Amino acid sequence: MRKSISLTALAAMVAMMALTGPARADLLPGEKDAAIQPIDGVVAAGSAWELAWAGFMTADGMVGTDDGGLLFAQEQSNSIRKLGPDGKEYVYRANVAGVGAVSIDAKGRLFAVERTCTDPGLHRPSCNELTRVVQIAPEQRLIANSFADGKGLGRLNDLMADGFGGAYYTQTGLYHARADGSVSVIADMDIFTNGVILSPDGKTLYVTNRTKVVAFDVGKDGTATNRRDFATLSRDSGGFGGDGLAVDSEGRLYVTGDAGVYVFDKAGKELGVIPVPRRAITIAFSGPGKQTLYVGAMGAVGPDGKAWATPEGVRNVAMTIYRVKTVATGFQGRAK
Repeated sequence: MRKSISLTALAAMVAMMALTGPARADLLPGEKDAAIQPIDGVVAAGSAWELAWAGFMTADGMVGTDDGGLLFAQEQSNSIRKLGPDGKEYVYRANVAGVGAVSIDAKGRLFAVERTCTDPGLHRPSCNELTRVVQIAPEQRLIANSFADGKGLGRLNDLMADGFGGAYYTQTGLYHARADGSVSVIADMDIFTNGVILSPDGKTLYVTNRTKVVAFDVGKDGTATNRRDFATLSRDSGGFGGDGLAVDSEGRLYVTGDAGVYVFDKAGKELGVIPVPRRAITIAFSGPGKQTLYVGAMGAVGPDGKAWATPEGVRNVAMTIYRVKTVATGFQGRAK
C-alpha cells in the first residue's frame, strides 16, 4: 500500500533533517520559518525546534511516558509506536485496529480509541466492525463500542483517561465512556470537537471547538457539567481550528492551531503563540523532567529531498514530530 523505505534510510534522513538555531535559513520543503519568541515561564529566548521523527504514516494522539519517551498512534499500521528516551522508534503495541489516539492515567493504565476499518483511505464500501474505546495495558479490555441503544460510537477522534478506569472521547461531540461500559453525552449540540484533556487537578475538562476552547467542571464521579467558553484562538480565522491539547504543572493549557501552539493561563488568558514549522495536530510533554514539548505536524520530506506527496490511492499520510526544550514542566494523568 505504500512506497517502502528502510529504517536505516529513514534514520539517516531524519539525522540529515536536524534543526538548529533560533531562526532557520535552511528550511526543508513544506516548512515555514518558526522562530520562537520567549514566553515567561514556558519557553526561553533562543529556544528552537528540533526534529525528533519523520515518517510516511501518521503520528497522532500522542502522550508522554514516565521514562521520557513518547507514545503515538499510527492508524495505518494498526500500531502504537514509541520514541524511546534515546530517540529510537519501535512498535510498542501491535494489532490495535485503526488506533487514533492514546492516553495514560495516573495509575499507569493505557487507553486508546480504535477506529477499526473506518479510515476513508481504505476505500471500503462499508465497515461493519464497531469502533471502540479500549484499555491496552496493563491488561487489555473493551470499555465501550456502542451506546445503550446499540448504536455505534462513530469514527472516534481523541480521548483522555478519566482516572476512574474510563475515558472521555471526542467524535464531533464530547462523550464519556465509563469503566462499566456505559456511554453518556456531555455535549453534542453547537460544538465540533477534537482534542480533549483534563486539568492537572482533574477538576476541569477542556475540549476544542474550532477557534474556541470549551471548559467543563468535573465532579468527583467524573461527571462533566457547566459548559462554558474558556479561550479563543485569536490568530485562527478559518480552517479546522484547535486540535491537540496539553497541560503543564502550573495549569497552563497548550493548543495546536493554524498559527502554532497557543499557550493560555488558568484563566484563559493568551500568553503567546509558539510557531511550528508545519501544521501541528497533536502535542504532549515528555523528555527528562517532562520539560520537552513535542508536536506532531502534517507533512515530511521524502528520500529524494522533496516534500512527500502521498500517491493516489494510498492511505498513508506523512508526518513530522518536532520537539523543543521548555521552562515549563508538563503534566500527564489525573491527580488521584
